[in-house]
Amino acid sequence: MVLALLAGSLLAIPAIALASTTTKVKLASTSLGKIAVKGSGFTLYIFTRDKKNKDNCYGKTDSFGDKCQSIWPPYIDKGKLVAGKGINASKLGTIKLRNGSKQVTYYGHPLYGYSGDGGPGETSYVGFNQFGGNWYAINGAGKTVK
Repeated sequence: MVLALLAGSLLAIPAIALASTTTKVKLASTSLGKIAVKGSGFTLYIFTRDKKNKDNCYGKTDSFGDKCQSIWPPYIDKGKLVAGKGINASKLGTIKLRNGSKQVTYYGHPLYGYSGDGGPGETSYVGFNQFGGNWYAINGAGKTVK
């Protein structure tokens, strides 16, 4: 009887509630030292034109008509934000973008990926200058890695 009651209550939970998605920020060892990366291991970048908790890439285009967020996509929180080893969970947060999505921040720095990264731990684009600023990695203490 209890088992049947429990099974019936589980069927009443919407499928979306059962499908929990996490967004992870963790540290990885790279040629530049330990830097913040996505759960998949791809480098996370910060943009020098950003202000604390303010994305200054979103909606910008360059002289070629390229959209900043297409080349440097914001790291979007898809559900539960998780801090991996070496990441200060209390310094992880989100900001709301104009399209309603939530961009992940670390120490107030909006975080981005790079569309040209070839694989996990790629650092060859750290220091790249585009859209009027530089793109750097960030370490576990929230400091810029150049």
